[in-house]
Order: sequence, then C-alpha cells, then structure tokens
Amino acid sequence: MFDRITFDKNIMAGRACLRGMRIPVSLIVSLVANGMSTEEILSEYPDLEPEDLTQALNYAAWLAKEEAHDFVLAAA
Repeated sequence: MFDRITFDKNIMAGRACLRGMRIPVSLIVSLVANGMSTEEILSEYPDLEPEDLTQALNYAAWLAKEEAHDFVLAAA
C-alpha cells in the first residue's frame, strides 16, 4: 500500500521516510501545510518524484484516520 514509505532505525532514527532517503514524511507534510507547491518541493529536493509526495500525503491521511477511544476505568 505504501511502498515508498520506509522505516530504518539507522535512517532518521526509524522515522517514516521516503524510499530510504533522509527525507521524512513529516517534512513533506509540513512543507505542503506551509504552502509549498509540488513543483517547489521537487525543485528543492531533486531526488524526490511526484509519486513520493502523493504517497507521503496519503500515508499522513491514513495515520489521521486512527480512532481515539475513551477508556473508562472501573472504580476499585
């Protein structure tokens, strides 16, 4: 599903990165959130491909789908 997202404890301390490079998904999400266009990001990071950006954003969206559940502790 996310074949461009890699995790390696020796690269960026195991954070989600793109294709084993030292470019974390969080950086891409932050750049987009701060208004950088795809073209600007690709120009700034020439090793990236358009599919990397798409997959980084899709991965972030997938993570955001996580559900938070309230847990009620029973009185002892």
